[in-house]
Amino acid sequence: MQKKRVLILSEGFGSGHTQAGYALAEGMKKINPQIHTKVIELGTFLNPTVAPMILSAYRLTLSTQPGLVGMIYRKQHAKPLNRLTGLALHRIFYHHAAEVIRHLKPDMIVCTHPIPNTIISRLKAAGLNIPLYTVITDYDAHGAWINPAVDRYLVSTQSVRNLLLEHGVRTPKIQVTGIPVHPKFWTIEDKAACREEMNLKPLPTVLIMGGGWGLMSNKSLFQHLHRWKDRVQLVFCTGNNQKLMSKLANDPAYDHPNITIVGQTKEINRWMDAADLLITKPGGMTCTEGLSKGLPMLFCKSIPGQEEKNCEYFVNHGYAEELTSSLILDKWLTKIVAKDAMDTSELKRHISDASIRNLFTESYSPNRCAKELVELLVSDQKRDVAFSAEYIPVSL
Repeated sequence: MQKKRVLILSEGFGSGHTQAGYALAEGMKKINPQIHTKVIELGTFLNPTVAPMILSAYRLTLSTQPGLVGMIYRKQHAKPLNRLTGLALHRIFYHHAAEVIRHLKPDMIVCTHPIPNTIISRLKAAGLNIPLYTVITDYDAHGAWINPAVDRYLVSTQSVRNLLLEHGVRTPKIQVTGIPVHPKFWTIEDKAACREEMNLKPLPTVLIMGGGWGLMSNKSLFQHLHRWKDRVQLVFCTGNNQKLMSKLANDPAYDHPNITIVGQTKEINRWMDAADLLITKPGGMTCTEGLSKGLPMLFCKSIPGQEEKNCEYFVNHGYAEELTSSLILDKWLTKIVAKDAMDTSELKRHISDASIRNLFTESYSPNRCAKELVELLVSDQKRDVAFSAEYIPVSL
């Protein structure tokens, strides 16, 4: 097969969208090495001065005013990006994005965030003749994802498909594929071997994560976990939250042989393989990665908005439990210390760790999203990168 080019566009609002992009890139290449992929955070790539300031402001808002983020999310849930936002994105990115596409000559464009999805949709309305596939990276479908120029949506669940149908998206445009995860999460490795490799002790192990931004500095949770340090092994993964990592590393209370502090890492798959329990906030990617590894999960307080929807989906389907009290935490820590967590799970559906994995893979295959895109790429006839005459702007 002639080498095909796939351009995957994301944005850095949280790490999950871009992680999904890289997961797709690696997955597609693993399935077919003849595919060439390029992952770009479009705003940062095209405007490296302004974009980091916007992302920093968004991150600060998430940390200090999560209720505001949730209010805006809910208020705009059923609406596409408004006209003013679309106009601003068009003015800022139209010509530069067009030049990037003209230079890279992709055979397919995949978007894992609503902003590049909107930009490419407007280019298609102006005459761009390249298929656009949109991968929704949460367990909800906000109206910002929806645009008539999208050729196909790849979504996490049947319930997200139903939401798109309610928004007026036609049935043939929607495929339920699950959220993509990196090929490193497609298999489960031996727990004992992983612990040895990661310099961990042969003890019951809890992995505590706050996503790529490390937004989980929960003082009461950390203090309660600390009381178990002589009976369980605690791995705190702080992502790129250097402040939290430094705080823990310099706290004498965390200088203990059963406590490990990890910053940003490309080996989350190995840490998950080594763990018996995952405590995290319910980001779409982290949830899916944990479940693909068959890990029991406890969810801390969700960021209002899509994380609430993710939490709702996983808890209602018996894949996780909300960490609403120290009693729930003690229950799970007691289980893994007794080494019978896999047999005595008390999640909603009363299924064991192993059967969570089996049940999940019946409806979700970790490689399915990448596989579907490869099949779409192969089936599409090669298209020329074409625009209407001299970048004539779409009607505004």
